[in-house]
Amino acid sequence: MPRKRFTEEQIIPILKRHESGIPTQELCREAGVSAATFYKWKAKYGGLELSDARRLKGLEEENRKLKRIVADQALDILAYKEIARGNF
Repeated sequence: MPRKRFTEEQIIPILKRHESGIPTQELCREAGVSAATFYKWKAKYGGLELSDARRLKGLEEENRKLKRIVADQALDILAYKEIARGNF
């Protein structure tokens, strides 16, 4: 069975329906996801509005880019130290 990726726009309404009192098993069956997936969504997106989820996604992307920049700079620093010691 192929995996289906859900967007924040699809996940948040499902969680809102759960908050309104619909049982977890029924929501999971309707959405076609496991209970484990549902609870992962609830841990990550629980209590968020759609605009908050979009902002969270943007911040995660920015954080990923910044981590890559720091890793590249750390490698450059190590290379410069090796060159300065003359061990190349």
